[in-house]
Amino acid sequence: QVRLAESGGRLVQIGGSLRLSCEASVRTFSNYAMAWFRQAPGKERDHVASISVTGADTYYAESVKGRFTISRDNTKNMVFLQMNSLKPEDTAVYYCAAGLRFVGAPVLTSDYDYWGQGTQVTVSS
Repeated sequence: QVRLAESGGRLVQIGGSLRLSCEASVRTFSNYAMAWFRQAPGKERDHVASISVTGADTYYAESVKGRFTISRDNTKNMVFLQMNSLKPEDTAVYYCAAGLRFVGAPVLTSDYDYWGQGTQVTVSS
């Protein structure tokens, strides 16, 4: 069983920055690919960024490329999402996800086995 706890979501101004954190309660964190997804009201849950077990591979949604950076610290069982140049369309609940996978950084929700409760990010003027 993997438990994930996100933090860092809040109201931020357009153009601002925010760093989301996700702490995983699991012994073998380094066996899990990690990802961030987001879900806006009335919309599906979409992939934002994912990272492989070593951090060597990362994938980003086109809408966040160049603005968001995913990283992980396997010594602390943590994954992060640095978000810069935030836009109103980034407003959503952001979810951390973990998938037992030794290779790659999947982008589908079906590839991930465990999910956090989510943290709200609101971008407004």
